[in-house]
Amino acid sequence: MTSGVGDDGWRVRESLRRSEARAGLALISPTLVIVLVVVVVPILWTVLLAFQRVRLLNLRSADLFDPLTLDNIQAVLGSAGFVESLVTTLAYAVLGTGSAIVVGLMAALALRGAFRGRTGTRAAMLLPYVAPVVAVTFVWRTMLNPQFGVVNEWGVRLLGWDSPVAFLSQRSAQVSVSGIEIDIPVALLTVIAFEAWRSFPFAFLFLTARLQAAPAMLEEAARVDGATPSQRFRYVILPQLMPTIAVLAVLRFIWTFNSFDDIYLLTGGGAGTEVISVRVFDFLTARGDIGMASAQALVLAVILAVLVGLYLRRFATREEVSG
Repeated sequence: MTSGVGDDGWRVRESLRRSEARAGLALISPTLVIVLVVVVVPILWTVLLAFQRVRLLNLRSADLFDPLTLDNIQAVLGSAGFVESLVTTLAYAVLGTGSAIVVGLMAALALRGAFRGRTGTRAAMLLPYVAPVVAVTFVWRTMLNPQFGVVNEWGVRLLGWDSPVAFLSQRSAQVSVSGIEIDIPVALLTVIAFEAWRSFPFAFLFLTARLQAAPAMLEEAARVDGATPSQRFRYVILPQLMPTIAVLAVLRFIWTFNSFDDIYLLTGGGAGTEVISVRVFDFLTARGDIGMASAQALVLAVILAVLVGLYLRRFATREEVSG
């Protein structure tokens, strides 16, 4: 008798479990279909096109089962300007990410204390990040114009510049430091400065939230012990911010490494600012070579995955050691 009741209870529980599983599968099916259609299928198609000789003219007649070849990958790796664009991309991503985090940290520390109008000031800090990129790039192009831009006007009148500087079209300029002539990449540093200005509010938000969540008693104890402001920042505040800074570094590096619109709207990839994303766009639109463009995008993704993987592995190792 007891065995029969137990079997009935087990059947009921099993039926409920299967019913819940079917209901859960039905609920996630729309999202799963959208992800497959919007994300997975384009990625797989791009990877497939990277190993096929496909141009815009023969795209409609191209077959998914055409013979695969490594010609596109070899052509990308051996093409003129690829290594230069890769170095430019790395410099742009590293310097842009680092500058954005440093400026965001400075802003978060400056607005940490309570004062009248702090809320409005913090809200104003978000304007570069939330403003349309087309609008802010137009403003920067106008400000930096060598003929009527306000930056060159102030530089010539107030700072003693010999002549206006074409910030967005001048590839390099020589600067004398202790008698040594150094070539400064003017256009590249300008777009890096724009990236730092536009992206620092993102770091500012994360770091401000982390500072507010940090226990105040640690800093108070350090202040009572006679620690200077620099010592409190180095030994109390900064260690608490490092995990957040690490996450910001990964996110900002990925987004900056793949950035296209900022550079394309500012310089069009000229004057030594051609990153790989702009190069992919040029191959796709100017040459109509879909296979080469897909191959470059695939190489870009692999390089990015390797760099991020190395960074995460090193950071995870440090966390385990510190733990």
